[in-house]
Amino acid sequence: MDHLLPWVASLHLVDHHCHGVLGADLDRTGFESHLTEADSPSPLGTSLFDSSLGLAVRRWCAPLLDLPTLAPADAYLARRRSLGAAEVNRALVSAAGISTFLVDDGAWPEGLVGPATFTGSRELPVLRLERLAEDVVPEGASGFPERVRAGLDASRAVAAKSIAAYRVGLELDPARPSDAEVVAAADRWLRSGSPRCADEVISRFLVWEALDRRLPVQFHVGFGDADLSLHRCDPLLLTDLLRATAPLGVPVMLLHNYPFHRNAGYLAQVFPHVFVDLGLTTHAVAHQASRVLAEALEIVPFGKFLFSTDAFALAELYYLGALFFRRALSDFLSAGLRGHAFAVADAERIAHLIGWENAHRAYRLE
Repeated sequence: MDHLLPWVASLHLVDHHCHGVLGADLDRTGFESHLTEADSPSPLGTSLFDSSLGLAVRRWCAPLLDLPTLAPADAYLARRRSLGAAEVNRALVSAAGISTFLVDDGAWPEGLVGPATFTGSRELPVLRLERLAEDVVPEGASGFPERVRAGLDASRAVAAKSIAAYRVGLELDPARPSDAEVVAAADRWLRSGSPRCADEVISRFLVWEALDRRLPVQFHVGFGDADLSLHRCDPLLLTDLLRATAPLGVPVMLLHNYPFHRNAGYLAQVFPHVFVDLGLTTHAVAHQASRVLAEALEIVPFGKFLFSTDAFALAELYYLGALFFRRALSDFLSAGLRGHAFAVADAERIAHLIGWENAHRAYRLE
């Protein structure tokens, strides 16, 4: 960490999109299952420790658990179990240097706890829109729009999140649906017998209703697990909806974005309410994060880019997400300083904007 610019190293980051940390110990299979977006490690491969992320765990997390750098995977996991989940979580999440967590609790299996449990940092909720719809639709199609609105009105969340990318893709009709259309869609959903909210009409209804309440809306964009079809997750597919919602002046957050991070950057430049990040991309590409962040920042106004980890289950992902973000941002700014692209004062301001100021402004955090 010695090569980091001092104002990057000292950033108290706002993680504007993350999940819970697993409070239980894991065997090797369980641990490796969280090093991939696949459902589980492939029996046709070797090990998920043979990946950029797996190597990063051994390189950067091992010393925080009092192990040698690049300790073997089995030694790392044995040390992890000997310390216990609580101590590992405390050590790794605290080392990330994150001051505020915005936590999506839409996927919250038993055993997860909030990351701030281990740091004393601030933790604020993000409402998963599809989860809200799934909670209220069993009461029937009639009255479904009103129940969604009541749920939004009662929520303490500082933002909402859409996983339309997983359910219907991102090519959403920009028109605000009528209540009659929403009721008909809810009726179709109930008659299908599926518990999952996967109707395009309902997806855009949820987004419009959240924006009406001035809740910033996060969209999963780009790669994720095998439940999505990546060609339907290009943020450019949201162009018509972004054009329609721009007059509201409520932020729309494009999360992760890889491999469409340049497309997302274009949208953040041309639409006043669009913000972007790299999210889980940062720890997934690990030592390659400097290159990917530089690509993501090519045309993005620096006031429109945010930090997030999208960490889920493993404390290592909080630490590595923050570590590689700091390294990549420092490399980007250092290259600009060497090339006389901007002054030191500009570099410091850019670091503060991306690290926490943009999140404070977009989410109206006090």
